[in-house]
Amino acid sequence: MKTALTIAGSDSCGGAGLQADLKTFQALGVFGMSAVTAVTVQNTRKVYAIQEISPDIVAGQIRCLFDDIEIHAVKIGMVASIPLIETIARCLAEVHSPPVVLDPVMISKSGCRLLDPDAQTALVAHLFPLAAVVTPNLHEAEALTGRKITTVEEMRSAAEYILQLGAAKVVVKGGHLSGRATDILFDGDRFHALDHARIASRNTHGTGCTFSAAIAAHLARGADFFDAVRQAKAYVSGAIAHGLPLGRGVGPTHHFFDLYARAGLETD
Repeated sequence: MKTALTIAGSDSCGGAGLQADLKTFQALGVFGMSAVTAVTVQNTRKVYAIQEISPDIVAGQIRCLFDDIEIHAVKIGMVASIPLIETIARCLAEVHSPPVVLDPVMISKSGCRLLDPDAQTALVAHLFPLAAVVTPNLHEAEALTGRKITTVEEMRSAAEYILQLGAAKVVVKGGHLSGRATDILFDGDRFHALDHARIASRNTHGTGCTFSAAIAAHLARGADFFDAVRQAKAYVSGAIAHGLPLGRGVGPTHHFFDLYARAGLETD
């Protein structure tokens, strides 16, 4: 069986972070493992507190898994400090690393900065060169390029710029643009636009985590870059369309919508 490792923070309400990653891996037929970088206190309304895990413990989690189990893909999510970034890079450099999907969790959907500028510089310097794919949202792409992005053409220019920072391939997510939801894929030679009708739903908590984890799962199963992202886009679109109205804020997507449908299970 193919496997994938998520290196990410824990979401106590289960919709994002490593919980979303593990659900995504399982839904897509990949056995998931985790190295926890932080524990959050959060629900569908707000993040109340974050406790970062010691770099030594994070390193121990990564090393013991690679020492024991063949890992076919790695997804990196929330890493908020320079010591953690450097630790993860060092651990992955020690092994014959499989494809790494880096979700650069720097700025939230609402535009709130989650990573200070020094840590952003470290993320680019240490983790971008290890990444097979990076998946910034529009706010993160703007922070990386120093440019405002308001059109699909500007997304293409941003993808070219971000590739020069060291990543092998880039997906610039266009969920924050008005109109249809268009993502720009770039492998250094070819661009591809993935276009999807915008889904009217408030249950979108964890979509970025889910999307990057789905890319990692499909890479683990042997898909090439463009196919992995296409399949991941289709999966996350389905998860949003069947989102779960849980909590009083932004509810989660439904990671097992397809399995539930096949089993005839209701989510009401």
